[in-house]
Amino acid sequence: MTRNLKPLGTALLGAIVVLTAACSSLKTPATADVAVSKAAVDNAASAGAGEFAPVEMKSAREKMALANKAMAAKDYKLAMELANQAQADAKLAQGKANSTKAQMASDALQDDIRVLREELDRANRQ
Repeated sequence: MTRNLKPLGTALLGAIVVLTAACSSLKTPATADVAVSKAAVDNAASAGAGEFAPVEMKSAREKMALANKAMAAKDYKLAMELANQAQADAKLAQGKANSTKAQMASDALQDDIRVLREELDRANRQ
């Protein structure tokens, strides 16, 4: 009877080793993805995304929080997916913020040019 259980025990032990290796191999990329995504969210916040792209920024922060919860629960696959989504939302938010700030700067420059032209026209008429 013990002869029949020995191959089963060996196979079970092998399966445990493979599963453990698979789980630990997911942990490292998940940890890296979460860290990179957190940096993307922080960069977007620094770029003013909270003010200029609040919906995207809120989404990025919510997904980042869920990714952290998934990491704590050792659901590394879900953590990676959520971290990648948070990173995409953060990059979108940062792009929108940068675009809005550039548009505002352009509008201000156009106003300055208009004022200068008016002053030149007035000076040329006198």
